[in-house]
Amino acid sequence: MLFTDRADAGRRLAEALRHVAKENPVVLGLPRGGVPVAYQVAQALDAPLDVIVVRKLGVPYQRELGFGAIGEGGVRVLSQDIISRGRVGPEDVDAVQRTEEAELARQAERFRAGRPRRALDGRTVIVIDDGIATGATAAAACQVVRAQGAARVVLAVPVAPPDAAERLRTAADEFVCLSTPYAFSAVGEWYQDFSQTSDDEVVSLLSQAAAGTAPLAGATGGRRARTAHRAGDWEEVRVEAGPVVLTGDLTLPVPGGPVVMFAHGSGSSRHSPRNRAVATALNRASLGTLLFDLLTPAEEADRANVFDIDTLARRLADATRWLRARESVPIGYFGASTGAAAALRAAAYPDAGIAAVVSRGGRPDLAGRSLLSSVEAPTLLIVGGADTLVLDLNRQAQSALTCENKLEIVPGATHLFEERGALDKVSTLARDWFTRHFHLLPA
Repeated sequence: MLFTDRADAGRRLAEALRHVAKENPVVLGLPRGGVPVAYQVAQALDAPLDVIVVRKLGVPYQRELGFGAIGEGGVRVLSQDIISRGRVGPEDVDAVQRTEEAELARQAERFRAGRPRRALDGRTVIVIDDGIATGATAAAACQVVRAQGAARVVLAVPVAPPDAAERLRTAADEFVCLSTPYAFSAVGEWYQDFSQTSDDEVVSLLSQAAAGTAPLAGATGGRRARTAHRAGDWEEVRVEAGPVVLTGDLTLPVPGGPVVMFAHGSGSSRHSPRNRAVATALNRASLGTLLFDLLTPAEEADRANVFDIDTLARRLADATRWLRARESVPIGYFGASTGAAAALRAAAYPDAGIAAVVSRGGRPDLAGRSLLSSVEAPTLLIVGGADTLVLDLNRQAQSALTCENKLEIVPGATHLFEERGALDKVSTLARDWFTRHFHLLPA
């Protein structure tokens, strides 16, 4: 581990940014995990602290592929190349932007608690996150900050993989990174404590910075009590998936009990708050979980890999064989986004032996109709009611399934289930589906 926690990372990062203090900077933290780091930097440089709220604009049907980003003050930055290649029409751009503007406004209001946004006109601005996986969000934040009038932009992070660091050097006027380890797999590997940062912590730190008060105990990104993933409850493992070895977190509440493998077509979902929340609910129901990424962060940087369903499915199948050889346990799949297609394709392989599959906001259609008809594992599709495009695709995929299946719609939820109570509903649905089909509850 390189850093004890986010507060430790922030203090070390502040030392590397001392030379910027003379420029009277404004410090902006990317929510949520970047704010505890930014708080320490702002305190050390005696600089004002604010949050930089950025929302990615995702290509319809392929939300993981961003064609732009929006920020406060009506700022919008677009990639005309991706818009052209993704065949995104003007009406699609407007529809996606309207949805993301609502969430951006909600987050900004929640985090600032009524305080106005810091003016950036003519200022030097330091944009801070707790680490970089692919760098897409950080790069978008730099673009937004510049569009908001910043005269000079400094991007600063504690840790990043070498390839992402190289790309980000052109995203800002100055890039400061404490470590670029070649053995990089995920940001959380470089922290002893990488507990999820809550909205309340962000609000508290911003309020304390605005008031000039000392941080409250437990609100600076320091060590906090974990829930189902406190030390001793989970084990970091090296998952053998064919030609690659992937890092994962294996939790076994009941030795020999069933395990749900999380499939996600990215290089950073292992630490996803959404996946962690679902995994915690499953662990509380005595279900084991294996959270890992089907792509390395370097592979994820090439967005085409995220949609290479055949490769993702083969890796998941290889990882499943590895887990069976190690633990000899019943196995289920929980797939999100393109990982749902990979889970269903892997479940359709001969002798796959998967007990159940759950898809959260997934793209099961990408598995292909012929393979979907070969899936034998009981399959639950969970989609947000406001995620209309993906909902239509899930209905089409469901029509191809011949196994036991069900489509559950979470009313009012969008693609990432960020609305109040939406993710809790997902967790409950997934828990009940797995416990029933692992025969932990009466059918």
